[in-house]
Amino acid sequence: MPNRLFQGVINQMREATDRIIGVVDEGGSVIACSELGLIGDVRKGVIAGGVFNGSLICVDSATYKAFGDSVHPEYAVFVDGTDEISRNFAGIIAIALDQIKQNNDEKFDRSNFVKNVILDNILPGDIYIKSRELRFNNDASRVVFLIRALKSNDVSVFDIIQNFFPDKTKDFVININESDIALIKEVRPNVDSKDLEKLAQSICDTLSSEFYCTGVVGIGTCVTGIKELAKSFKEAQVALEVGKVFDTERSIISYENLGIARLIYQLPTTLCEMFLREVFKKGSIDSLDQETLFTIQKFFENNLNVSETSRKLFVHRNTLVYRLEKIKKLTGLDLREFDDAIVFKVALMVNKYLDSTPVKY
Repeated sequence: MPNRLFQGVINQMREATDRIIGVVDEGGSVIACSELGLIGDVRKGVIAGGVFNGSLICVDSATYKAFGDSVHPEYAVFVDGTDEISRNFAGIIAIALDQIKQNNDEKFDRSNFVKNVILDNILPGDIYIKSRELRFNNDASRVVFLIRALKSNDVSVFDIIQNFFPDKTKDFVININESDIALIKEVRPNVDSKDLEKLAQSICDTLSSEFYCTGVVGIGTCVTGIKELAKSFKEAQVALEVGKVFDTERSIISYENLGIARLIYQLPTTLCEMFLREVFKKGSIDSLDQETLFTIQKFFENNLNVSETSRKLFVHRNTLVYRLEKIKKLTGLDLREFDDAIVFKVALMVNKYLDSTPVKY
């Protein structure tokens, strides 16, 4: 990274002087230069001449000025010539590159710091010490979006998200693994959850329309304070995992809107199996065919309204009543009764959860 960074600055400075300018590392190798053909050359006089002692040094018809770490500088600027102009150029360029390197290191350190926080790889007491060192705003409101690429189409989703959120002082894009990318987004206090979902949808739409890449996004809750970022990240993870079970058709899943699905997802499978046995004493849920299950789904979607459901299913009202009676006979639950409908709805979700959970031995 420093090589490319330095070369970019040297390229911009090339027009400002007729001298050859560049940067060498501790071994004397040229890692950036206004003359591209010199990159990779080793300047043997650098080490012997004491270039990395910190002061301006003239060696082999060039002027050098070390920069980087104040105790052990890692790099040195060189300008061809040993006159006063070369010395002035070397001093000015060294100051500029040192500041650019510090800013780049700070950004990199901040991203690493945020990654360690959300992954719980840093002690709570060290979080506040490190945040002060990095001048990290601890009072800002932030939320974690976890973006999972389902079909990447050989494009770098990480680069796409980074370009989508270029303000690296407020927003952080972090690679979690080969498929998951965390976006830590600074937001205004009391931001509406619908606005967060719109932002997540715009990410999915951009990936899909411009890069033919399919993705889903889990959204944690909005938090204040750096330490709480780990909580928002875990919530975004839960949102994705729960959505994978209960909301397979949705690409945006918010932790705040998981409802009872979140509770079911956290239950032990043994407890879920016991619940199903108690609910379906007369017969197993597996005895219901696909047409019956579809009827039940539409009945729930239409708020247990028989007339509205029959209209949506394009069947006579009496046909729907007959199907509901059949369900009552098979399961012992009358879906026209609110309490029975709640129990049945939960039972369907529990059964779906068990079907998606691998058997544990």
